[in-house]
Amino acid sequence: RFKGLKKMISQRSSLVHWNYFLALEQNVESLSRYVELNLNNFKTYSMEMAHLLLAASSEVDVVMKSLCKLLEPYQDCNNIEDYRNVIGMRVKVFSEESVRISRYGLELTPWSQWKYNKSPIWWKNYNKVKHERNNFFQEANLHNTLNAMAGLYLCNYYYYMNLLSIEYKQDFGDKQVLANLNPRSSLFHLGRQIISAHRL
Repeated sequence: RFKGLKKMISQRSSLVHWNYFLALEQNVESLSRYVELNLNNFKTYSMEMAHLLLAASSEVDVVMKSLCKLLEPYQDCNNIEDYRNVIGMRVKVFSEESVRISRYGLELTPWSQWKYNKSPIWWKNYNKVKHERNNFFQEANLHNTLNAMAGLYLCNYYYYMNLLSIEYKQDFGDKQVLANLNPRSSLFHLGRQIISAHRL
């Protein structure tokens, strides 16, 4: 039933967003050789984390805009509030979704603030680092960086899930969506039914 989907996605969409996520993930893995992905290091900040935070958050903006275009083709979405209005309405569980980094026993809920109609703290800190780096460079820390990456992971997951559903006119479950995101993520995974990790 799903045999030809990977080839079809590759032809139509080229998995460009997913490939970019994987490139950033490789940088996170390199970072983990020097800074353990651990609660005790969450306030650690550096130039490399600033680079990752800015790159991941910028890509969140790109993928969310594309996701909103799939969900509401005739509605203009240009900022995080617009994205929240569309995605929050059409994907009810989005704010509750978690992402696990099981290798390090972590679980992140990057969009949980949407439940209160607020932007995520990591998103606010990304903008501070982007626009006022001299004053807020300490916000380019491990906690914000991992949340930005987890947020981007979820954006990719829902973007490709909706893309598949539209192209093939049928609903796609987790296994079918993830089977088409190749290569697989080595660090980040959907956190459903995971209860033994730290929720941050």
